[in-house]
Amino acid sequence: MDKSNQEKPLADRMRPSCLDDFFGQEHLVGEGKVLRLLIEQDAVPSMIFWGPPGSGKTTLARIIACKTRANFIFCQATEVGVAEIKKIMNKARLEKKAYGRKTLIFIDEIHRFNKAQQAIFLPFVEEGLITLIATTTENPSFEIISPLLSRCQLFIFESLKEEGLKKIIKRALINKEKGLGRFKIKIKPRALDLLVNFSAGDARAPLNALETTLKIASADKDGCYHLDEKVVLEALQHKAPIYDKKGEEHYNIISAFIKSMRGSDPDAALYWLARMLEGGENPRFIARRMVIFASEDIGNADPRALEIADAVAQAIEFVGLPEAKINLAQGVTYLSCAPKSKASYEALLKAEEDAKRTSDLSVPLHLRNAPTKLMKEMGYGKDYKKIQEYLPKKLVGRKYYKREERDISTQLTS
Repeated sequence: MDKSNQEKPLADRMRPSCLDDFFGQEHLVGEGKVLRLLIEQDAVPSMIFWGPPGSGKTTLARIIACKTRANFIFCQATEVGVAEIKKIMNKARLEKKAYGRKTLIFIDEIHRFNKAQQAIFLPFVEEGLITLIATTTENPSFEIISPLLSRCQLFIFESLKEEGLKKIIKRALINKEKGLGRFKIKIKPRALDLLVNFSAGDARAPLNALETTLKIASADKDGCYHLDEKVVLEALQHKAPIYDKKGEEHYNIISAFIKSMRGSDPDAALYWLARMLEGGENPRFIARRMVIFASEDIGNADPRALEIADAVAQAIEFVGLPEAKINLAQGVTYLSCAPKSKASYEALLKAEEDAKRTSDLSVPLHLRNAPTKLMKEMGYGKDYKKIQEYLPKKLVGRKYYKREERDISTQLTS
């Protein structure tokens, strides 16, 4: 292995160059699977690879580049602008016209392009002048413009599983040309498990951690490096949580948090709360969702829930982190254990449906305000009584709010 290659991180050196060395995503590139067949036949369509970091999206695109007879152009979305994209597109047109050769363009992190930049690709994809392969870690439904998404085949990548990660690590340990095979290394099963657990499904993380582990380990008299749990933990130091406050995982975790409280599971709710706080989530965002939850999911089954949630929101402003975590925990456990009723929220939804349909209905005269003499003469407010019909005639008898036995409002009026 030449010196320049040695200086590259282990994860980069071990990047597979063929499908046989590519671990993971068997549902896409396993024997007889659709994407593998398309790659082997050099017949890939325009595609979007969606999946978490380190799941093999870019690596697979590079494997396709090695297999294709098309002109391959690699672009990082953060490094090219509109002018450069247009130049690439025009070059692709000339390549097609002069040599009949198609251009395959790879865009890494396409979600970083704005709508105007994404739209540039549309006519070229439609005409068949280019094949577009794009990767994204964000939900394409939100981040990719609909016309482009509809013209590309979507392939979903999954986080790498334990079995695949162990194969990747073991391959790096025995590979003499690109990996660590030139060293005598013995790794304990527990140390291997730690590297896998550290990865969070990202193949790059355990490989780079393995390389760091080897650098700080000491060889015995025979020149053998014994990698045990202790030295791996020393190399790992602190594992930064994977939590993108603007990405899909942000919405997944807040969803799990809300659903745990809705399911009256305080333990699960506390876990997801801790995940958010550990990941640096804004506590105001969490408190805001708790205030909404108190009315939407608990409602009049326990009116104090709204008071508690509001108090937590105020405590965050007054106390601040890290102590405000305690206030959040109190609020979360209260809301989780409180009785649940969506009666008021569901009643609002029904009332909104009628309000949209019947926005032309006038307020009955007896319910109108009569601040002037003329309005009184016109009958505004006449015959008003505390107990009577309050809906417009067309909606008389309509029931939105279904009082439940557990609702405090039902108990007070019964």
